[in-house]
Amino acid sequence: MEDITDPPFRTLCKRLGADIMYTEFISSEGLIRDAKKSLEKLDMSREERPIGIQIFGHNEESMIQAAKIATQAKPDLIDINFGCPVKKVVSKCAGAGALQDIPRLLRITEAVVKATHLPVTIKTRLGWDENSKIIVELAEQLQDIGIQALTVHGRTRSQLYKGVADWTLIGRIKDNPRMYIPIIGNGDIDSGEKALEAKNKYGVDGVMIGRASIGNPWIFKEIKQYLNGNTDPFVVSINERVEICKEHIERSVEWKGNIRGVNEMRKHYSNYFKGLSHFKEFKIKLMECKTPDSLYLVLDELQNYYA
Repeated sequence: MEDITDPPFRTLCKRLGADIMYTEFISSEGLIRDAKKSLEKLDMSREERPIGIQIFGHNEESMIQAAKIATQAKPDLIDINFGCPVKKVVSKCAGAGALQDIPRLLRITEAVVKATHLPVTIKTRLGWDENSKIIVELAEQLQDIGIQALTVHGRTRSQLYKGVADWTLIGRIKDNPRMYIPIIGNGDIDSGEKALEAKNKYGVDGVMIGRASIGNPWIFKEIKQYLNGNTDPFVVSINERVEICKEHIERSVEWKGNIRGVNEMRKHYSNYFKGLSHFKEFKIKLMECKTPDSLYLVLDELQNYYA
């Protein structure tokens, strides 16, 4: 979710039903060296709360210092990412790379817990590969260290995002009588129906939505609808798509300025209007726009075309 879940997008997700937000993950090394991009990721708005700052790294001392810096930004919690499978992160033994060295993973976690007065949560995976699915045991160890919640993605690092997420071990964590902290499931939840099934079948305390929210911030509203017993088909009209896209543009420009705000919205249009026939010509026009007003005009044209 790097370069996607910035404050403008998070605010939309929150307004449309997300209960808790997380920042983009922040490199501990970048944070302690005052890297501009890392420091920028500490930005949060009041509308997003409760929100956690997510940090990652492989060096215990750097993670301690990063946790202290993040604490000063006054989030509601600190989250450690031990789940990112991307090669450039894993190659440094960070993210899911930490699953190759559980003693160090536990030392880093304990150090961060002691470095902040805020609740500390963890996001991780089932294990490094098919032969090392250690999450049930690891969950107990992390709880004993003092984390306040655990999110588990139902794949190993070796799987990346391929295949189907396996929630079986997530269910086993919930069935463990020693576990009392909230367990949040993650992986392949892209509809209200799947979220409800995960809750009923595996007993999770919540679900974390990542990729399924891109261009679809309504998914949180859909899930809430299902969890509240309304299983009617969830449909988003073209008018709603356009209005939310406009709001996203407005928030992006407000947060980043005209040039950067307009440019960085370009990665979102295909997702907001996914599935529309003949969208290509409108996408070309949107990509060529250089001002918010010109974007709004193209979006009005698009709305009229599909109305």
